Amino acid sequence: MRRLYLQLYLTIVGSLILVVLTAGIVWHFTSNVPPFGQPVEIAGEIAAGLVPPKSAPLEQQQEAISRLAARFGTDVALFDAAGERIAAVGRSVPAPGPSGRPGWLPARFGPVYAIHLPDGRWLVARIPGQHRPPGLMLVVFLGAIAVAVALGALPVARRLTRRLERLQQGVQSLGAGDLAARVEVKGRDEVAALAKSFNQAASRIEALVQAHKMLLANASHELRTPLTRIRLGIELAKDDPARRAELEKDIAELDLLVDEILLAGRLDAVEQLDHAEEVDLLALAAEECARYDGCRLEGKPILVRGDSTLLRRMIRNLLENAERHGQKPVEVGLEARDGRAFLRVRDQGPVIGEAERAGLFLPFHRVAGASGAKGTGLGLALVRQIARRHGGDVAYEPERGSCFTVSLPAV
Repeated sequence: MRRLYLQLYLTIVGSLILVVLTAGIVWHFTSNVPPFGQPVEIAGEIAAGLVPPKSAPLEQQQEAISRLAARFGTDVALFDAAGERIAAVGRSVPAPGPSGRPGWLPARFGPVYAIHLPDGRWLVARIPGQHRPPGLMLVVFLGAIAVAVALGALPVARRLTRRLERLQQGVQSLGAGDLAARVEVKGRDEVAALAKSFNQAASRIEALVQAHKMLLANASHELRTPLTRIRLGIELAKDDPARRAELEKDIAELDLLVDEILLAGRLDAVEQLDHAEEVDLLALAAEECARYDGCRLEGKPILVRGDSTLLRRMIRNLLENAERHGQKPVEVGLEARDGRAFLRVRDQGPVIGEAERAGLFLPFHRVAGASGAKGTGLGLALVRQIARRHGGDVAYEPERGSCFTVSLPAV
């Protein structure tokens, strides 16, 4: 397996090597490229005027060339028409060929400029400041810089990929069943954001698994009681109609519990509703209120978008909770405000203490010391799940008794 930090590091080193080689090649092929410009040509014409005539003694011509070399601080040579050197100062410069033309000539230590004198001689001078180091020296210099950059890039690349490796280890631990696996969040870049997202996802998974474990544990406990009663009822209900009625009641209770457990599990498993349509919330509330004595309904028709079956179940659970644990009359109110629908179910029962309110919407939670020992303990938990699946929520508001308020987006 190719390690990511090696891929990053080798990419950096390869790029540096390519830069060094390219710079060396360009330097090599452009080392003899002369500078352009009219000032060089004008200077050449002036220098040509300072050279003594062809008939002058060689010593005089040599002296003139020496003065030019000292004046311009460069290498100068004088050649006859056949290319033979007459006088020279400094390093060797190439002679123009028999068919040479005035202008730039390539040379070992930089370009030179050839001036054709009227008497056929050639004055050749190297332009000051045009000497450049050979390409090999440049490659060595850039290579040293590349090595320094490569050494500095290694810990940077390793630091980046080490965080990715820790994230990989966290994913493997989570996949192996360690729900408490988390990774350390360092930095403020994309890797840190990924680690933070992983921790959030792991926390959510751990919470869901713990909730399902608790649900199964409580469900097994809750199912055991009606099953035991059914088993005893079967033994005693052969010739006793009252016992048979109790048995049918236990079966209905068991059926309701199983139905609510399945519904709670389905709502936890899905993120979106299977079916959504415009629903008249007042009509649903009126149908459910008709099932209970002493239940009053007030409000105006309000449309919400959602699953009518789930919304009906939400209203029924609120009314069941008021019927079992509260006192009559039960008042149901519906109003629209700020683009939301508010459904309130209020009874005249005692106000629930603050210590108990935090667990009201938890599965299988029962208020300590309340008369509501009956029931599955899933009703209010389902109310909150259904409300949140519809983009809303539910809250407990203690005012003149117990009041549960559900808020949903209105159409």
